[in-house]
Amino acid sequence: MIAFAGNSVLCRAALIGTDLDPASFTTIRLASGALMLWLLIVGRDTGNAPAPPWRSAIALAIYAACFSFSYVDIATGTGAVLLFGAVQVTMVVRGWLEGERVTALQGVGFALAFGGLVVLLLPTLHAPPLGPALLMVASGVAWGFYTLWGRGSPNPLANNARNFLRSVPLVVAVSLLMIAEFQWDLTGAAYAIASGAITSAIGYAIWYSVLPHLKAAKAASIQLSVPVIATAGGLVFLGEPLTLPFVLISATILAGVGLVIFGKKA
Repeated sequence: MIAFAGNSVLCRAALIGTDLDPASFTTIRLASGALMLWLLIVGRDTGNAPAPPWRSAIALAIYAACFSFSYVDIATGTGAVLLFGAVQVTMVVRGWLEGERVTALQGVGFALAFGGLVVLLLPTLHAPPLGPALLMVASGVAWGFYTLWGRGSPNPLANNARNFLRSVPLVVAVSLLMIAEFQWDLTGAAYAIASGAITSAIGYAIWYSVLPHLKAAKAASIQLSVPVIATAGGLVFLGEPLTLPFVLISATILAGVGLVIFGKKA
């Protein structure tokens, strides 16, 4: 979870502390992640499972691009809360549309989580800029579908490697479209490489290696820590302020998600 939260901290650090542009950050991140994932599966038995559909690579590219462009103007913790909330709402709604039973407690949790996201987006003195906030929500929706489409994969590490590799030309196309905004920075590139190779690739490898040993509810509850860790990272490493309204809204969103996760037992 520290690795996943680290993506937010590294991206924000690169975009506010260096001259690297968000499109270049995205390209370097996914390219370095693809390379690391392929190094991790070299020599392993990846089985004969079919390659994942291209839609997964497209969702990954959308997630990563929206993530980077959003963090130009949005705080680390705010972005993590919006991302995490959008991911969970997307997955919950998809499950319900597919016929999963909804308990009263889950309904209350969903209302809290969704309502918290809406409040966080409302134009107030403490609200993030609407454009970047909506980009982060779009990033979360894309990641939610990426997760749903990859769920149950017999070899998630190999499939992630394929998806990362396929996403690279897609984000290179975004970089070419944004060539007028191109800016290079060695420190920023180092942050992007760390985000791709370490907090993305190695983070995913560790997560998928322990996931089979965790019950679904426990795995989901562990992920509740990601926005908290990201917020702490922004506070400690980037000097970002922590306001009471943000804390209250974030707590509401996370509490709502928690009720949805554990409400299945009700």
